Amino acid sequence: MKIKRQPEDFEVEELARFEPTGGPFAVYSLTKRSLGTPEALDAVARRWNLPRESISFGGLKDRHALTTQRITIRGGLRRGLKQTNLELKYLGQAGRPFGPKDIEGNRFRVVLRDFSRDGEKTAKQALDELSRDPLPNYFDDQRFGSLGASGEFVGRAWCEQKYERAVWLALAEENEHDRPEDRAEKKILREKWGDWPACKAALGRSHRRSIVTFLADRPGDFKGALARINADLRGLYLSAFQSFLWNRLLASLIRESCPTTFEVELKSGTVPFFRGLTDPARASLEKTVIPLPSARAKIADESLRSRIEASLKEIGLDLKSLKIKHPRENFFSRGERAATFRPAGLAGEWGADDLYPGKSKLALKFDLPRGSYATILVKRLTEGLP
Repeated sequence: MKIKRQPEDFEVEELARFEPTGGPFAVYSLTKRSLGTPEALDAVARRWNLPRESISFGGLKDRHALTTQRITIRGGLRRGLKQTNLELKYLGQAGRPFGPKDIEGNRFRVVLRDFSRDGEKTAKQALDELSRDPLPNYFDDQRFGSLGASGEFVGRAWCEQKYERAVWLALAEENEHDRPEDRAEKKILREKWGDWPACKAALGRSHRRSIVTFLADRPGDFKGALARINADLRGLYLSAFQSFLWNRLLASLIRESCPTTFEVELKSGTVPFFRGLTDPARASLEKTVIPLPSARAKIADESLRSRIEASLKEIGLDLKSLKIKHPRENFFSRGERAATFRPAGLAGEWGADDLYPGKSKLALKFDLPRGSYATILVKRLTEGLP
């Protein structure tokens, strides 16, 4: 099976209730193609000469896709914008910025390709099973794009106040998503790490060079250097680590409570999926809500607190350690997440594959609640394909 052979094979439309009613925030629909949300917003800020912090959005949308989402810009231009790989449509004015809580869900149109006859049979059986059982609500690989070659989380080093390691992971570690210019800059930093004047001389004008300049002036102040990393990136580092910890909690629950499971490889580690749930197991999972681990979490249920502490202890942590001491504007999210989700309006249509002669393709349509991943559904449908 193949996915995302072309951007139109993975379309995402954000579903939101956010109507322009007047105010200082310009509201836009952002459509982007083969471009990440942060990169698209950076491009808008550069084109209109805006401070990046004036732009607000609700969620990160897949880079390798055709996506549509809402954004707001304080004092933004009352017109649209069109350039390579992105388009803004001006919708009106609002009294506040758009944010994550304004998103109700996402609508997906996904094309899976290159099915053999036996593969089509397997996927049809899985589709039938999804009419009965929900899906595990794991954070999927898109959440862990900042995870580099070592598999170490910037967020963990940050929590443990290992500031130099956190800065090294953020600035110098190889990542499969690196663009050529990023790859070249990271190589320079790995080779010259600690010799800040040499790093500064070798780097071109960039975000990394500004941090190296700070270190050249204040050698050893990695705490200060970390605080100078792009604010959006710092938020992603914490979200990635917290999501990894949450996934571990759900995985342990599924292994204990579900009689039939199979392992699926995510970028952040192997996790169990379930199939053929009993009625009691299904009912229990569908009402289960798991808090996001952090020192700020309010966990009244002692058995749940014990489960969380046990999961953290396995990797040498505890709840009290999940806090950020510097800079103070950064913190782990406080909230909770359902253990499972169900796609609404799931429908699939089979046909001949126009890209792979002799094979079939499956066109899927479905809606998901905010924060759930379509790729989890895809992995469930395609696990064990011949």
